[in-house]
Amino acid sequence: MSRVPELIDALVAALRADEGLDGVAVTDGPEVTAGAVPDWIVVGFDGDGDGDFQAASSVQDWASLGTDRSEQFQLTVAVIALRGDTNVKAARDRAYALAAPVRALLRANPSLGLLSLQVGVGATQLSQVQTEQGVQALLLLTLAGEAFT
Repeated sequence: MSRVPELIDALVAALRADEGLDGVAVTDGPEVTAGAVPDWIVVGFDGDGDGDFQAASSVQDWASLGTDRSEQFQLTVAVIALRGDTNVKAARDRAYALAAPVRALLRANPSLGLLSLQVGVGATQLSQVQTEQGVQALLLLTLAGEAFT
């Protein structure tokens, strides 16, 4: 079976425990809320509210001649900075500042305390859009790793 669910659980718990992210909504997948939280880290979301909500992908292969399997996975994390104005630079800078603790966490502990697993930021993608609520910077982090099942 896939190790992706336990990876998501461990990442969400670690980010919620990070005191540097006070005031940032850290969620397990997209949430519907009436609140006006400007900063989000959404674990397991591709940032496309009109799309297919892709959270993760993985492939498995034999790790040995026994029953061990290796799994290569990618997990998408959406970092969202929404501002009430049109200052694109400020929104972009905030999105990258919000992503810094994610990168630091994975550099310091690439296993997130899970056995036979390692993960790190493999790629990023930035989108900037003006909305009715002001500018939004969306920074997608693709976390790439390997685990044994």
